[in-house]
Amino acid sequence: MSKGSPGPTPGFLVWRLANKWRVAVDRAVAPLGLTHAQYVLVASLHGMQRAGERPSQRRLADHTGLVALYVSKLARALESAGLIERTRDPRDPRAVQLALTEQGQAVTRQAIAVVQGLLQQLLEPLGGLNAPRTRAFTDDLTALLDVPLAPSVPNDQSTQGTTP
Repeated sequence: MSKGSPGPTPGFLVWRLANKWRVAVDRAVAPLGLTHAQYVLVASLHGMQRAGERPSQRRLADHTGLVALYVSKLARALESAGLIERTRDPRDPRAVQLALTEQGQAVTRQAIAVVQGLLQQLLEPLGGLNAPRTRAFTDDLTALLDVPLAPSVPNDQSTQGTTP
């Protein structure tokens, strides 16, 4: 007897949720002149600055999980828009430090408020932003993000002769 489709896999659901979130944030921050990726950068920079840090592009890339070259491209666009300033690190002339301008701080505060509203909507089925189910969900997501992933290599000598 056929069991039918087992339903979507966790990987598919994570992908769908990530895309749903990206599209929603893109639409929400567009009136502020930002894209989702730019929002991630300025919101992260805002939090890091509040903690007393003036991060390099590399540090911000590591923090956000974005590729360093993409962070550099985004930073240049944000600098052109007057939202951030890029300066050479006096300790390392190869490194570029980032900071929000006054205009960047104002836009970022608005964007954070808008995205927090979206996040509250998204998490409502779990009881809202501060609910126990949301905290457990956050813990689960953190655990998954902490798992290092490496693609398996076809015809790897170490796996030859083994069965899946």
